[in-house]
Amino acid sequence: MKIVQKALAFVGLLSLCGLFIYALQDAPTDENFETKLINDYNVYALQIPDNLDFAGEPLPLSNPDIYERMDRELLVNTYWQSNGLLMFKRAEKYFPIIEPILAKYGVPDDFKYLAVIESGLTNAVSPAGARGVWQIMKTTGRENGLEINENVDERYHLEKATEVACKYLLRSKAKLGSWTLAAAAYNAGTAGISRRLKEQQVTNYYDLLLGEETGRYMFRIVALKEILSHPSKYGFNFRSKDLYKNVPTYKVEVDTAVTDFSKFAQNFKINYKILKLHNPWLREPHLNNKSRKVYQIEIPEEGYYQ
Repeated sequence: MKIVQKALAFVGLLSLCGLFIYALQDAPTDENFETKLINDYNVYALQIPDNLDFAGEPLPLSNPDIYERMDRELLVNTYWQSNGLLMFKRAEKYFPIIEPILAKYGVPDDFKYLAVIESGLTNAVSPAGARGVWQIMKTTGRENGLEINENVDERYHLEKATEVACKYLLRSKAKLGSWTLAAAAYNAGTAGISRRLKEQQVTNYYDLLLGEETGRYMFRIVALKEILSHPSKYGFNFRSKDLYKNVPTYKVEVDTAVTDFSKFAQNFKINYKILKLHNPWLREPHLNNKSRKVYQIEIPEEGYYQ
């Protein structure tokens, strides 16, 4: 019995030694850690396309300054992978709403990428007070017919806000002469861009010396256009079912006050949260409507939120 116990103890000791040696061989030394890191994760320099444009207006990529600035934005947006995937997902949901409105006003389709960099296709709020997907200021919204008050803020109404953006861009294009300058003016103001062109005695955005935000603006737009147009080229992999889809809705006209939107929502077999998701421009849980204005409220088709 003692002989058997000693034999078992010896076998156990050998096994323990073997495990110890194996563990040492697999331990994370500097050398094998670096090898594993290199094999598991790679970061590549990007090949800048020979020809990039915005709304048919080419970027002068032969200019080394323009090349470097374009390279920066492609790198930043390619390797910010989580944000990139969200842009693909949201674009599938919101571009089908934005694109026909741009076409209706004769604004190039590339301007949908302006909305991407303005807000990430969310109802963002800027420190300066801009609101919604198109980041419209209160004065600009009111000048273009949007209702903006504590009860209703149509800057959060995607269709109406897109129309306001189109009107602004068309006026800027008429004054400044190019779609690129019109896009830059969306960030810095038409008067601001016009003044800088005059001061610096140039006629092209890419010849202007601008502040950090406006100086990066067009490069960011073009980078998002390039990446969203060629996902696999920049390492983004997803299936159609991974993208966000719009929930079908129908419109209900309201020309009176609504005292309680929670009760209103229940009439359509939804709750207040769902009503607000589809009508973010309704800012309070009631509608004053003293003027008896006709509002169109989006109601999701039955069954999508069961």
